[in-house]
Amino acid sequence: MRFLIFILILLVLDWYAFQAFRTITQQWSATLRNIVTVLYWVAPVILLLYILASQTGSTETWPKPLNTFLRSFLFIAYFSKLLIAAVMLADDIRRASLWVYEKAAGSAPFDYSRSRFLSNFGVMLGSIPFLTLSYGILRNPYRYKLFRENVVLDDLPEALNGLRIVQISDIHSGSLLYREPVKAAVEMINAQKPDLVFFTGDLVNNVATEMDGFLEIFDKIEARYGVYSIFGNHDYGDYVSWPDPAAKTANLEQLKAVHKRLGWQLLLDENRILNINGADVAVIGVQNYSSHLRFPKYGSLEKAYQGAESAALKLLLSHDPSHWSDQVTALFKDIAITFSGHTHGMQFGVEIPGWFKWSPVQYVYKEWAGLYQAGQQFLYVNRGLGFLGYPGRVGILPEVTLLELKNKA
Repeated sequence: MRFLIFILILLVLDWYAFQAFRTITQQWSATLRNIVTVLYWVAPVILLLYILASQTGSTETWPKPLNTFLRSFLFIAYFSKLLIAAVMLADDIRRASLWVYEKAAGSAPFDYSRSRFLSNFGVMLGSIPFLTLSYGILRNPYRYKLFRENVVLDDLPEALNGLRIVQISDIHSGSLLYREPVKAAVEMINAQKPDLVFFTGDLVNNVATEMDGFLEIFDKIEARYGVYSIFGNHDYGDYVSWPDPAAKTANLEQLKAVHKRLGWQLLLDENRILNINGADVAVIGVQNYSSHLRFPKYGSLEKAYQGAESAALKLLLSHDPSHWSDQVTALFKDIAITFSGHTHGMQFGVEIPGWFKWSPVQYVYKEWAGLYQAGQQFLYVNRGLGFLGYPGRVGILPEVTLLELKNKA
């Protein structure tokens, strides 16, 4: 019954939004009207066929890209139709108000036909998400962009002047549909000839096996002093049902083995002291720690920090950027730079370098993309290499970060 009600609601939405197209095309030729009608009703037909196939279990055998693109197309189509329907509802309220006024005032009859202006406006409004979100899927998921930043530190030893750090984050291998385009990201990383590479969490969506097929790609990442990694909130398997706690624990151990297989040094509330040109650099890694209640606080920065007190430069890997203002800047003022990810820049926004930067995620996370400073401490929030949910990006491209450290002198 719920299934039938759901289908009925969508069909009513289809019919209601279609009224805008009927109004716009009234004066068009019959051929053009028929073409518009056929194209419009393609989405409902695909929806019904896809839902029926899902009910029979057929979609489980379909290729992953086909399932992903169909679900995305249907979501975008019906989101766009919802916007059109909202404008049509406003038009119907206008028409009803005119009818009530006419009956109450006894005035001359009004024209109750639908407004061509509102119909045009509704279609234009609905076309914006349809075109932009479709473009984001077709063009941007693997359109990797290199972001460069010079970070000037007051007390940076001369031996570390010019240290090159590449950061990547949020690979979400369970969402990746193709392997070949991902190789371009690894080539971009290695082309920077980094001294250090940091991966700041969310290697998978849920399970370790999502990395199958990608191990031989990401194990090609090279850095002079090593690749260091941490867990993000998705890596713990918290968003999937497990038959028992042992299965969840086994998955986490398998994911640890994946990091080892990649040649990455996974830091679980611990640090590594590196001697670089005679200066000690502490690479500190914490497990996921968030100031937001919906995300876990597994990490202990106090534990991770132990043994790093005397290092000339302290660099922190912490997946969730809210950790920075919650603990780092308040309690660990000698940590020079914190590297985070997590937000993806919501995979949607507007960025005009040096002038304007906006994304809906900024209403949840104060620090959500790029470089931030508080006193003598810095935070860099990576926009993510992969994607989650929506299989694309609009305005916020997948990122490889290059930070070069400079001393003030």
